[in-house]
Amino acid sequence: SRTQDLAAVTREADLLVAAVGRPRFVTAGMVREGAVVVDVGTNRVDGKLVGDVDFEAVRERAGAITPVPGGVGPMTIATLMENTFAAARRQACGPSL
Repeated sequence: SRTQDLAAVTREADLLVAAVGRPRFVTAGMVREGAVVVDVGTNRVDGKLVGDVDFEAVRERAGAITPVPGGVGPMTIATLMENTFAAARRQACGPSL
């Protein structure tokens, strides 16, 4: 991120969604006590999948946190499939369906 003093901004959030594409970018010092943290990032480090959030450090501060893997990925895939099906149906049958 190019935001000046990003940690000061993120510490104000009740809900923090991390999708920066950098492994373990969000640290505990960037998270407000009790905040909900949604980690959308998927990065491979030393053969393991990790998110954009330093999960082990942030889980101590967060009220709730999504893991990587196993967090938002399955919902993302399901929504992508649903939207792909809807687009194909609209293309085949017209926009009224």
